[in-house]
Amino acid sequence: MPPASSPLPLASTVLVERYKRVRAKTLDLVSGLSPEDMVVQSMPDASPAKWHLAHTSWFFEAMILSRDSDYQPVDPRFQALFNSYYEALGQRVARPDRGLMTRPSLSEVVSYRREIDRRMAARLAQSLSTIETYLFELGLNHEQQHQELLLQDALHLFSCSPLKPTVWRVEPRTAPRAFSKGGQVRFAEGLSVIGAAKNDGFAFDNEMPAQRVWLNAYALDADLVTNGDWLRFMEDGGYRNPALWLSDGWATLHQLGWDSPAYWTAGSTGWTIYTLTGEVDLDPAAPVRHVSYYEADAYARWAGARLPTEAEWEHAARHSGNAFSNLDTEVWQWTRSAYAPYAGFSPTEGTASEYNGKFMVNQMVLRGGSFATPRDHLRPTYRNFYYPSQRWAFCGLRLAHDISTTEEATCKPFEVT
Repeated sequence: MPPASSPLPLASTVLVERYKRVRAKTLDLVSGLSPEDMVVQSMPDASPAKWHLAHTSWFFEAMILSRDSDYQPVDPRFQALFNSYYEALGQRVARPDRGLMTRPSLSEVVSYRREIDRRMAARLAQSLSTIETYLFELGLNHEQQHQELLLQDALHLFSCSPLKPTVWRVEPRTAPRAFSKGGQVRFAEGLSVIGAAKNDGFAFDNEMPAQRVWLNAYALDADLVTNGDWLRFMEDGGYRNPALWLSDGWATLHQLGWDSPAYWTAGSTGWTIYTLTGEVDLDPAAPVRHVSYYEADAYARWAGARLPTEAEWEHAARHSGNAFSNLDTEVWQWTRSAYAPYAGFSPTEGTASEYNGKFMVNQMVLRGGSFATPRDHLRPTYRNFYYPSQRWAFCGLRLAHDISTTEEATCKPFEVT
């Protein structure tokens, strides 16, 4: 490592600045939270904000720093406390029990985070191997994932409070809301390439390898389904009609008492929705959020349409020009595709092999991104995934339509109707 007085090589300086920028964003998101806010866990699927701060630091320690044979951990106890699901790294606290860890304190977690930042800056002053370079990029993208997860988890937590607090005065958006365009974008049948190639830049292992898929002619709505659309579905008995629902979805609806999207409340003057900026009147023009796959699938059936496959979604994102504005990443969009490995999938080598592959069962793929997803974290090949009953994420939908042979004969590729 160069002496402290020596300037870092340009490449190292760039890496350190990127690292600091991503890490600082996480702290900025929690700046308005109290210590009490940051220790509570509102449900098994969510994690306390304090845990997010610690785990994202643990990730850099476990995946990069500890690769050095003589590495000494900041605190050996943290190896188990802040491990998420990596079996190869030994014992860990079960996910539903993360809110029981009042110790270490928030101040100790912040100190741990600072020490990891110091050590990472020193490590980045040295050359990184090919796998270490990938793990560094993985660590940054992992932190960005947790920034959005932190907001989702915090929203669920605060929704449980009878005070319905306003924690963020301005919604922590990463891009302005897109305006409605109307119509559909139509695509002729043909062979398409989806997935990330090795020379495309960073991608998670579940996005690879790139592959060819055959797509029949189809159309996608230019706009996301809105709150106003969803109100019409509800008013037409959408939550009371078993013919619209998958069997598991209908059972889940009754088990959990669904009659509207998450965070909606019916009042004497209309519907309100609880958001990161508190309780607000429902905006009919805004894309609907917080609906499960089961609800999205039922809505699509009610609308005489369907959900797109992930291959259709990616093809549209790659080839629609400005028609979709990158498919309007206001909410993650459910697809009808089960989360499974691509042909030829190979997990990242080493400990990070557990990052994605072992979750490839019983979940559904979402594509796009949300208003809270960092813009440099997005790409057309990105594959998000949740269980079909989960809806605390920033998830919504866009409708797809089959195109008949007659229609296809007169349909130009990428034609806007």
